[in-house]
Amino acid sequence: MVGRKMEWAARGNHLRGIPRKAIFMAVGAFAKAVANLLNTTTVHNAETLIHLVRSRPPGVPLLTVSNHMSTLDDPVMWGFKGFPITDARIGRWVLAAEDICFKNTVLSYFFRLGKCIPITRGGGIYQEHMNEALDRLRDGAWLHTFPEGKVCQEEAPIRRLKWGTASLIARAPVTPIVLPIFHHGLQKVMPENYMFGRRPLLPLWNRNINIVIGEPIEFDLPKLKQTALYRSKDSSHSGARWPILKPCGLDEAAQRWLYTSISERIRTVMERLQSLGKLKC
Repeated sequence: MVGRKMEWAARGNHLRGIPRKAIFMAVGAFAKAVANLLNTTTVHNAETLIHLVRSRPPGVPLLTVSNHMSTLDDPVMWGFKGFPITDARIGRWVLAAEDICFKNTVLSYFFRLGKCIPITRGGGIYQEHMNEALDRLRDGAWLHTFPEGKVCQEEAPIRRLKWGTASLIARAPVTPIVLPIFHHGLQKVMPENYMFGRRPLLPLWNRNINIVIGEPIEFDLPKLKQTALYRSKDSSHSGARWPILKPCGLDEAAQRWLYTSISERIRTVMERLQSLGKLKC
């Protein structure tokens, strides 16, 4: 099994935490400049996110989920006024594409200091770094994911979500608070096809960024898992590649039903936020 890439740099006590604090200060300042000085950012229901980041019950993890409009979504979406983006202690962990953010040693060290967890796209929900994400949830930390799995800058409904986020919700030792977010406008700050099919070297300015923060999504996981067990008995799926999900004993067919149900619930809520965001623009 492949080990966790440069995990030592992600530890809070690495060099007494000084490099991590420096990264959060620098990246936070950049995000605030892009969100507030170069562009205009409007946030709806910001107080819910700020409260959960700062004051949720001890030991309870927070899992935020959002659509993915650009390579600048994280960190700029946290750069709005009043948000403690420069506080490394409470700052989010985020799943980041290994092929983009961890291409070499320097980038790997930088993003590890920034509390990024490398994920291999197409590597499945049981890849080693998903276990690292579960460890962060076990610690009661804040984790952010982009369940669409890749950037989409089209004006279109939320795409079918990957199962990784749903599997984290179902497998977490402590059920996380799941907070949905929809944002729009960052695709104009960092368009994928700006000139000659490339992104601009620097963020664009004089754009409007709109962020809509929902309310926590409640999942009755015991009931969902029982339903998954019942539904899997009638399933024709015969795969046995996934380990049994303990302690409820869900086989692969049951897990597929469970992750699909959780993902569809999240997608439905995000589509509502998308519609609300259009009304507020």
